[in-house]
Amino acid sequence: MNGKQKLELTWIGKENRPRLEPRILLEDPDKSYHARHRVKMGSREDAKARSLNTHFVAASEASPETVIGDIFDNRLIFGDNLLALKALEAEFAGKVKCVFIDPPYNTGSAFTHYDDGVEHSIWLSLMRDRLEIIRRLLSDDGSLWITIDDNEAHYLKVLCDEVFGRSCFIASNIWQKRYSRENREAIGDAHDYVLLYAKQRERFKVIRNRVPITEEQAKIYKNTNNHHRGRWRGIPMTAQGYRPNQMYEIVAPGGAIHRPPEGRCWSMIEPEFRKLLEAGRIYFGKDNNSQPNVIRFLDEVEGFVPWTWWPHDEVGHTDEAKKEMHALFGKANAFITPKPERLLRRVLHIATNPGDLILDSFAGSGTTGAVAHKMGRRWIMVELGEHCHTHIIPRLKKVIDGEDPGGITKAVNWAGGGGFRYYRLAPSLLEKDKWDNWVINKTYNAAMLAEALCKLEGFTYAPSDSVYWQHGTSTEHDFIYITTASLTHEQLQQLSDEVGPERSLLVLCTAFRGRGEYSNLTVKKIPKQVLSRCEWGHDDYSLQVENLPQAPAVEPAETKASPQARQLSLFREVSREGAKPRRKDKT
Repeated sequence: MNGKQKLELTWIGKENRPRLEPRILLEDPDKSYHARHRVKMGSREDAKARSLNTHFVAASEASPETVIGDIFDNRLIFGDNLLALKALEAEFAGKVKCVFIDPPYNTGSAFTHYDDGVEHSIWLSLMRDRLEIIRRLLSDDGSLWITIDDNEAHYLKVLCDEVFGRSCFIASNIWQKRYSRENREAIGDAHDYVLLYAKQRERFKVIRNRVPITEEQAKIYKNTNNHHRGRWRGIPMTAQGYRPNQMYEIVAPGGAIHRPPEGRCWSMIEPEFRKLLEAGRIYFGKDNNSQPNVIRFLDEVEGFVPWTWWPHDEVGHTDEAKKEMHALFGKANAFITPKPERLLRRVLHIATNPGDLILDSFAGSGTTGAVAHKMGRRWIMVELGEHCHTHIIPRLKKVIDGEDPGGITKAVNWAGGGGFRYYRLAPSLLEKDKWDNWVINKTYNAAMLAEALCKLEGFTYAPSDSVYWQHGTSTEHDFIYITTASLTHEQLQQLSDEVGPERSLLVLCTAFRGRGEYSNLTVKKIPKQVLSRCEWGHDDYSLQVENLPQAPAVEPAETKASPQARQLSLFREVSREGAKPRRKDKT
C-alpha cells in the first residue's frame, strides 16, 4: 500500500464542503457603543505580574510609552458564524491569541425521528468547517478552548485531532458544573469538558500563565519568625537521586549534623546553600536542629501549573451562571444555561495577557466578551440569534458603563470603559434576476462592491483619496480597480498610461471593448469573473441540527434511498428552511 496511513474519523457526507463566500462586514453605528474614555493596558513586561490579580490601567493612568493597546474598538458581529469566520479570515488570520467556543451540544433530545448516524454526521461536518477556519485565525502561540459534554466530546476530540494534529492536543479539562447530586439518571451528570488545543504545542507551554494561588491554598504560608517579608513556608531541601556534589554535610545552628536521606541528595550544591544560609533563607525548625528547609515567601509564588481538574469552587458552576443572568436581566428574561464568568476568567487567564485578541463565534449571552472586556483583552464575538440584541448588547453596555457589579467585576477591579462596534454580514454579492441569471446585488453601492471584490480577489481594500483607480492593493506595486461601467479602448489605454510600466492593475468591470494588449492591465468582466468562486445567495450555515426535517416514511426495499442520498437531501433541506431553534448550553 502506497502513502502514509493515518487514523481519522469518517462520517456520511464528510467529503461535502461548502464553498464559502467571503462577505464584507457592515457597521451599524446606532448599535455600536463606546464609553467617554478609553481603557488601556500597561506594558507587556508587567502583564504577567498583573495577571495574578487581573487589573489594567485607565488611559489617564498610563504613560504613552507603556500603552500596548486598548479595548475601545472590539467587534460584535450579527450573522451566521461560519460566514462571519470566513469574513474575518483575510484580516485576522494568524492574529487571534485565544478562541473560546461553546457550540450546541447535540444532545439528541430532538432526534427521536431521525437516523442517528445522519444527525451526528451533520453536526461533525458543520463543526469541521468552523474548526478549519479557526485554526487559520489562531496565532502561532494561540489556543482553542471548547466546552462540550459527553454526547459529542469524544467524536469532537478525534475531529480536532484531524484538524489540528494529534500532537497539538493539550488537555481535556474537567469542569465540575454541578455542586449538588443529579439523581434522575443512572449516573448523575456533574461535569462538562473543556477541550484544549494549541496551534503549536511547545509555544503554548512557554506562554501560558500559571493559575493564581487562592487564599485557601495560601493558608499554609505563615510567619512564625516575624520575618519582615511576611508569610512563608518551608520547602524540603532534598531531591531524588544521587549527585556527588550535592551529598555534603550540613550542621544546624543547634549542632545537629544532617546528611541527605537514603536515595536522595540535597536540592542544591553547597555554595548555593551557603548563600541562602547567609541570606536567612534556611529554616532549621523551632529547635534550630531539624532538617533544613528553604524558606519560600508568599510574594514569590507565581501560581500553580494548571491541571485538568476545575472544581466549581474555583471556576463557578451553572447555578452561579444563572444567578449572574438573573442579576443582569431578571428571572423572566434570563438566558438558559450560560457559563459562569469565573470559568471564562480561568480560560483567558491561562491562555492570554492584557491586550491579546479573543474570539468567540458562538457568543450566546456574551459571557466571553464581558469577561475579556473586564480583563483588558480585545475581543470579537459572533452571534446569529436574536439574543445578540436582547442580551449581548444590553449586557456589554452595562459592562462599559461600569453598571455590572456581578461576575468577576470586583475580583479584577473593573470600573467601566471601552466600547465595541456592531457589524452585520453584508448580503450575498450576487443575486438572481427574474430571468434566473446571477447579477450584482442591487443593495450594493460602489464602496460595498469595491470592498467585496477586493476581498474575493485577495486584495486589501484601501481606496485612495487622490487616485480614482486605486481601490485596493496586494503589494506595493499591484492594485485593483472596480467599476460597473463599460470601458472603451480609450479609457483602458488611459488607465494603462496612468498605471505606468512599474505597476500592475487588475480591472473588474461589467463590460469592455479593447483593441490590443495592455501590458500592465488585467481586465475581467463581473460578475462572470467571480461566478465559480463560491456559493452565492447562501445565508445560513448555522448549527441547527435540532430543526432538521423529519425523516420520510420508510420506502419499499427496492427504492429505498442510500444513506448518502438521504444525507445530501437533508443538507439541501436545511439550507432551504433556515430554521432558528432554541440554542442550548451557550455561553
